[in-house]
This record gives sequence, C-alpha cells and structure tokens, in this order.
Amino acid sequence: MNALKSWWGNFADRHPSAAKWVREGGLFLIFSNLVTVVQYIIYAFLPNLLGLELAGTAWSWPAIPVSLFGIDFTWNALGYDVLYNEAGQVIIGGGLGYFIAMLVGSFLAQCINFPLQRNITFRSHGNIPWQIMWYVIAWVVITIVVNSINCVWVAVASQLLPGWLYNIGTTVLMGGISMVIFFFVFKIIFPEGEAKK
Repeated sequence: MNALKSWWGNFADRHPSAAKWVREGGLFLIFSNLVTVVQYIIYAFLPNLLGLELAGTAWSWPAIPVSLFGIDFTWNALGYDVLYNEAGQVIIGGGLGYFIAMLVGSFLAQCINFPLQRNITFRSHGNIPWQIMWYVIAWVVITIVVNSINCVWVAVASQLLPGWLYNIGTTVLMGGISMVIFFFVFKIIFPEGEAKK
C-alpha cells in the first residue's frame, strides 16, 4: 500500500493535471455506479408497486408509430408504450407506471449524486443555487435524450428478454449515457475551490 501511495504521489507531482483527471474520473465512476444501483432497484420494483392500472395507462409524447424487428411501438421523448403479453394482457414494464418509476429513480439518483460529485469528486464550493439550476437543466435535457433512446430499448427488449435482463439494460443505457454526458457537465458547473466573489 505504501508503494502505491508513493507511486501516486510521484505521479501527481509530475503530472498534476492528469492526476486531477484520474482522481475525478475514478471518484465520478464510483459514485455514478452507486447511484446506478439505486436506479436499478427502483426500476425493478417500483413499476410492480405502482401496479397494472398505471402500467396500462398510456402517456407519451410525441407518440410517433415505429416498427422495428417486427415489433410495433410508439417512439417517445417522454413516456412509454403500454406493454402487452402474447395473450394481449397488460404487463408491468411500460406505460405511465414505468415512466413514473424511471423519473423517480433518476431524480432520487441525482439527489444522491449531486452532493457527492460536487463536494467530494470535484471539491467545488461554487454558488450552489446556480449549480443546482444548471444541474436540473442538464438532468432534464439528458433525461429527454436518453429516454428517446430508451423507449426503443424498452419496446423491443421487453418482447425479447426477461424483465430482470431488460431492466439491467435499461439501467446501463440510462445510467451509462447519462454518466458520460454528466461528467463533462460537472467539469463546467463544479469548478474546484471557492465561489467567485
């Protein structure tokens, strides 16, 4: 362990900018994966708790009909199609219930992620209302972009894969794409050090 600390100290002294990126990137990944686990748990259980009534309630926008791999569905930037089994019965994993679960999971993950990334990863003490405002704007934009992709995944994967597996895919898709975009957003909105006066 001392050899590793010594190596890291030498590396950080010789390459302070690279060491900062490595430290931030490492902590960012750890915290992002932690909140991804929180999201997965919510995606896996909340739709079941919300029940078939919400799963069978259609709510989406802009609702453009699409056919992919022989599966007909509606492309949405917000919301999900109602999902049916082969017998035509509503199944958990789509509709308003899944959209609510996705929003709740994503929002709670960001409530955990914001202070961890701001205070520990990026060591920022900037203007917190300004940072929250830009964080929320980034979360909304990223959610719409990722949800636009995810609605295709949910529609197709729910027909081809078991629920637990497509929830993992949803988590990786939602969390992975968001994670990459958020890292660079954080580099901008979480400047290290004290707020400018």
